[in-house]
Amino acid sequence: MSVLYVQSAVIVRPGKKPDRYGNEQDDWGEAATRTPVDQLSIQPSGGSREDTSDKQVTVTGWLLISAPGTMPDLRETDRVEFDGLVCEVTGKVGRWPVPAGVRHIEAELKEVS
Repeated sequence: MSVLYVQSAVIVRPGKKPDRYGNEQDDWGEAATRTPVDQLSIQPSGGSREDTSDKQVTVTGWLLISAPGTMPDLRETDRVEFDGLVCEVTGKVGRWPVPAGVRHIEAELKEVS
């Protein structure tokens, strides 16, 4: 394994529960599934920005890249936990194919604090 892909994370996928009107909504509590993954590189991407129009908020971008030959089951509706942070996947997860299968994935994440 390359020294570039030594980070680990947890993919958090929401469960579903009905709201008071019977509509399904995401449940990030006990119904969520948590899947540990390793062989990742998660680096800052796009910098940080502050939004002070309503309240003090800092949004930081991250880029998750899996090691060549790996393909974690990450979806755009998931969250990723690493280094004590909880980030949301922003947009589609990039899957980079090669003739023998999928080589790796890339996903943009955002942390809001």
